Amino acid sequence: MSGETVTASEAPTDTTTFPDPTYRDTVLAPLFEGVKTHFADHMDAINRAHLVMLVETGILSRQDGAAIARALADIEVNVDRQALEYTGEHEDWFFLVEAKLRERLGDLGGALHTARSRNDMDHTMFKMALRARAEDALRRMNVLAQALLEKAKSERDTLIVAYTHGQPAQPSTFGHYLSAVLEVLLADAKRLEAAILHVDHSPMGAAAITTSGFPIDRERMAELLGFDGVRVNAYGCIAGVDYVTGLYSALKLPMIHLGRVVQDMAFWSAFEVGQLHVPRSLVQISSIMPQKRNPVPIEHMRHLASVAAGRCDAVVNTMHNTPFTDMNDSEGEVQQAGYGAFDHAGRVLDLLTAFLPACSINAERVARTTDAACITITELADTLVREDGLSFRQAHDVAAETARAVIAADQPLGGGFKAFSQAFEACIGKTSSLDEAAFKEAVDARSFVSRRDRTGGPAPAALDAAFDIYQSKINALRDDLEARVTRRSRASASLSTAFEALLKDAQ
Repeated sequence: MSGETVTASEAPTDTTTFPDPTYRDTVLAPLFEGVKTHFADHMDAINRAHLVMLVETGILSRQDGAAIARALADIEVNVDRQALEYTGEHEDWFFLVEAKLRERLGDLGGALHTARSRNDMDHTMFKMALRARAEDALRRMNVLAQALLEKAKSERDTLIVAYTHGQPAQPSTFGHYLSAVLEVLLADAKRLEAAILHVDHSPMGAAAITTSGFPIDRERMAELLGFDGVRVNAYGCIAGVDYVTGLYSALKLPMIHLGRVVQDMAFWSAFEVGQLHVPRSLVQISSIMPQKRNPVPIEHMRHLASVAAGRCDAVVNTMHNTPFTDMNDSEGEVQQAGYGAFDHAGRVLDLLTAFLPACSINAERVARTTDAACITITELADTLVREDGLSFRQAHDVAAETARAVIAADQPLGGGFKAFSQAFEACIGKTSSLDEAAFKEAVDARSFVSRRDRTGGPAPAALDAAFDIYQSKINALRDDLEARVTRRSRASASLSTAFEALLKDAQ
């Protein structure tokens, strides 16, 4: 009858069974395979560490702990994990392991899950997987940084044409350019390191949301799993995905920034510019045009960096407008989807580490462009301010008129003393104090560079001082990374020792 309500007792009987076949095939089975590939070893470590902590705190007796340790070890040795396929008998990998424990121990097999949840376990596994990938990326960045520094030192005095807005601007050196790239890379490395430090805090002990009524030792869990400490707020441990968004944001930046350098390499190596020579080992040929030298690795670095940045965005954007709570939007599928960003980023870093040191500057083309484009004219204006007492705007007018005249005459700037003298008299109404030798010195590219010896300039002394700073930063990043790796190695050994002691009690 219209308007009547149906009570719970009158609702249709649910005769379905879990899992629905489509849900099984589209969600549960892929997640199960993902755990096999990415997380099973981390879950083993969590199980071992949690068991050790439960025994040490007295939550479990040593006798029960020994029995569970023996069962865990038996599962690890005698269950062929790679042969396992998802059947739906157990909801996920966690429940499969628990079922294997209960097969061996009966009800005691369920005791391992005392004072924890899949919530804190999941985020701990994800952090363990992420920090390994992130630190590998950081190591590759540091290797690239060292390679850039060595190349910059060897090219300290190698002249190049520096471009702005796609046009020849001023002379600099390849070492100066590479130092600029290195500075940005080191800043990106510090940002990635900061993101890793945030990942390096354990969620274990947060349980579902609010920790536990049992006397757990969260700090001991963090220590056994190689974390730097605990993430304090339990709600934030399972709801805060900032460790994900922060890390992928930090990984995206070097891909964006290095992609700009790669684009310069494409421009510099173009036939019309010809400033950068790419060696034969990094050049592919055309299948039909025998004259072509195609520096294809540049294109691969460009698109790999773009794909890596795009994957980072995909992960971060998945978190947008999600609730501040435990949710699958930040878990297995998304975690695995992000790992490709590290794969692509690693390839970019490795290829660029090989590419840039192998390249060289075409000095003849640099000299030709320097002459044709009057790129030393800024120093002529500066010299007129210093030597003739002109205002910079007056000097700029003289320099501009000089450049116009020599370009129209298709002559190098160094041979334009007559054009300069005429421009000076036309603009200033008198003769300049510069003779032809002083004029040539003012517009010489090498002189241009050597005069720019302030902090950050391309002059040798300025670059040498910068090189020392960069080496110090590279060393600090390397040492800090090695310290974290060593800490985790010691933690792993400590966990093995504690777990083996439980196993001995079981014999």
